[in-house]
Amino acid sequence: MNQVVDVMQRHRSIRKFKETVVDEKLVRSILQAAQCASTSNFVQACTVIRVNDSDKRAQIAELAGPQPWVLQCPLFLVFCADLKRARQACGMHGVKMVQGYTEQFIVATVDTALMAQNTMLAAESLGLGGVYIGGIRNDPQKVCNLLDIPDLVYPVFGMCLGYPDDDPQPKPRLPLDVVLKVDRYTNDTDDTQLAAYDQTCCQYYAGRDCASRDDNWTRQISQMMSRPLRPHMLAFLEKKGFKLK
Repeated sequence: MNQVVDVMQRHRSIRKFKETVVDEKLVRSILQAAQCASTSNFVQACTVIRVNDSDKRAQIAELAGPQPWVLQCPLFLVFCADLKRARQACGMHGVKMVQGYTEQFIVATVDTALMAQNTMLAAESLGLGGVYIGGIRNDPQKVCNLLDIPDLVYPVFGMCLGYPDDDPQPKPRLPLDVVLKVDRYTNDTDDTQLAAYDQTCCQYYAGRDCASRDDNWTRQISQMMSRPLRPHMLAFLEKKGFKLK
């Protein structure tokens, strides 16, 4: 074990923050470290929008849930998958970018996720905490309107950061033997393994310091996956120039 692995294993979502302002030099250092994340073919297809305006934050907080910590956190970032710069690079060399391919969409989205995870890890290593805000995809067009996000760019998720004013327990993850396969995808995850994990999650939810409840993993997933998830996203992405083919 080392400090990096220890920080990674202690990750938990933080939704309560101290009012302490995050120093500007620290913010820039975190984001510069985040830029060192792997990027497919050096495309660097991620743009980060720092939202300081309290009115915009309040609107995003409401759209996302509501999730009041979007307004309350010292630092709120929106991570965007961005192919606009790639099109600009093509124009500088007199060629037209071929648009709309699924692989381009995957590259931009993965680049964004990698940079965001580097951001969270860097922040946590420096004593900050945070939480991802996927709820901005509840109405991504309104988020685009608020933040002037152009075509070929879309908001993937937000991130609240700040100094924690809470100390929640980390959520237990699936056993490694369930998610790790060797040489091939073996269909060896049986109901017994998931039932055992359900019991672990049930104990976690019942014993946590705040918002305890009777719940488990398979119940959560079955409820989520048995109904449409943000069905507006395909039409939104096509309108933004990510016509998948």
